[in-house]
Amino acid sequence: MPADSAASLASGRVEAGTVAELGCQGRGPTVGYGGMVSSSHPAVSRAGIAVLEAGGNAADAALAMAAMSWLALPGQCGVGGDAFVLLRRPDGTVVSYGGSGFGPDGGEPGFYRDGRGLAAVPLEGPLAVAVPGAVAALAALHAGAASWDLPRLWEPAAAAAERGMPCTYKTRDDIAERRDALSRDPGTAAVYLPGGSVPAVGTPLPQADLAATLRRVAADPASFYSGELAERAVSALAAAGAPFSGDEWAATGEPLVSAALAGRYQGATVHQTPPPTPGWMVLQQAGLNDGRLSELPWMSAEAVHLAASAARLAFADRYAGCGADNDHWAGLLAPAALAAARGRVAAGDLPAPAVPAVPVDGDTTSMVVVDGEGMAVSLIHSLAFTFGARITVPGTGVVLNNRLGRGAYLIDGHPNEVRPRRRPLHTLNAWLVTGAAGKLLHVGNTPGGDGQVQWNAQLLSHLLDHGLDPAAAVAAPRFTVHPGSDADVLGQPPELRVESRLGTERIGALRGMGHAVTVQSPWGAGGSAQVISVDGATGALLGAADPRQDGVALSV
Repeated sequence: MPADSAASLASGRVEAGTVAELGCQGRGPTVGYGGMVSSSHPAVSRAGIAVLEAGGNAADAALAMAAMSWLALPGQCGVGGDAFVLLRRPDGTVVSYGGSGFGPDGGEPGFYRDGRGLAAVPLEGPLAVAVPGAVAALAALHAGAASWDLPRLWEPAAAAAERGMPCTYKTRDDIAERRDALSRDPGTAAVYLPGGSVPAVGTPLPQADLAATLRRVAADPASFYSGELAERAVSALAAAGAPFSGDEWAATGEPLVSAALAGRYQGATVHQTPPPTPGWMVLQQAGLNDGRLSELPWMSAEAVHLAASAARLAFADRYAGCGADNDHWAGLLAPAALAAARGRVAAGDLPAPAVPAVPVDGDTTSMVVVDGEGMAVSLIHSLAFTFGARITVPGTGVVLNNRLGRGAYLIDGHPNEVRPRRRPLHTLNAWLVTGAAGKLLHVGNTPGGDGQVQWNAQLLSHLLDHGLDPAAAVAAPRFTVHPGSDADVLGQPPELRVESRLGTERIGALRGMGHAVTVQSPWGAGGSAQVISVDGATGALLGAADPRQDGVALSV
């Protein structure tokens, strides 16, 4: 970084020239006062802004957006997936809603090892499925904060399913890359391979069965877990060899509702989703980086090295002892533990898991909403891999997730070992930031598998250490420690993946620091970050969607 650019950071803010140097200066953020939404697809953002314009609140808008994204981004999310939500109420309280399902009651480790001769839980098909938690989380958000009834909020998505959402470039490519897997299941093939072919961009993809399911679930969300829909799903999975009893479906219908996790960074409070999400990992990185990155030039090699090392440590700690039903993570956030961890980073003591790796894949989508009363929502949901397990519950249009295969280990005695009534660890997490007296400062998230906890930490640094606006923050060059600790990447050789916009000088310096750097295309890191910020001087809302996907921020 040029000396004049480095000097400009002494106050903790970044000059426009520095941002332009790294290729992330362009159109500024969307600006508004009465409310704002941001998502990865224009139709999803439009669904949310229509609700705000008609007088709905942020929770109403987020629920409408979530349902529309099931149609607009079918590879990334669906009724058959999981969801996590952070809600900031106008009074400043922050609540987490979690929808994460159990694996089958008959899914003891021996079922996979001895009965099937497997070394890992399968990544595709019925054995990969966990009970979907999205409906439970969204129903809890509706009960706790919405002002409109759920059938009204989900009818636009049901109507879109009935007439057919036009196939986008992304959906077409998702289908083409997974054509063989989708073709093996009659339900997925009927929708996504009409006539046996990959649909052209713009082709409507009607889903009459899904439209009926959306209307039924909107009228009675509990029916997804204990009614006819649940019976259909359990029967189909059991017939295909997955040892579901049905009781685990009823148990998943009880959502995870609690206070959010909270940590401090640059004098602000960062709120995160609790386990089974890895939200604590973002707080751990914040604790390691607080007061350090703000003193370094923005995106310098030294700053990237520190942030990447903190991420590597967080993944090692996650793998070492974390499960969805223990509190190993809590001790890692204690001041003494963070101090010790800073010493480990300084010494380069960042062990990598040494177990066999399997192929990597995955997809997710997320959205953020703020209304004129100060209610804010950060929502993220996923099928785990693109199109999940690539199977559909017959007669429902519901594509099922492969979260069990992606998230649970088949490692003897590990706290994340696959077990009945043990939720697998998640990659999904969502965050928001408040200041004095609980004042809303920022709300954001990003999809991206194990990239999420790293890129969210990077977003927080851009916003809080260096004062970037949302557009510059979501467009900043991205770097990614790989592998993380998700089941599908364990044991792969360590890399530091960086977008080429970081620049040859910084990339060379990182290699000199010992990083095995893999250079990606200028915008090739992945993810699709969304950020809405509140301007402290004017109260205006500033928002932006990641240019790496097709999203847009809209304001009332």
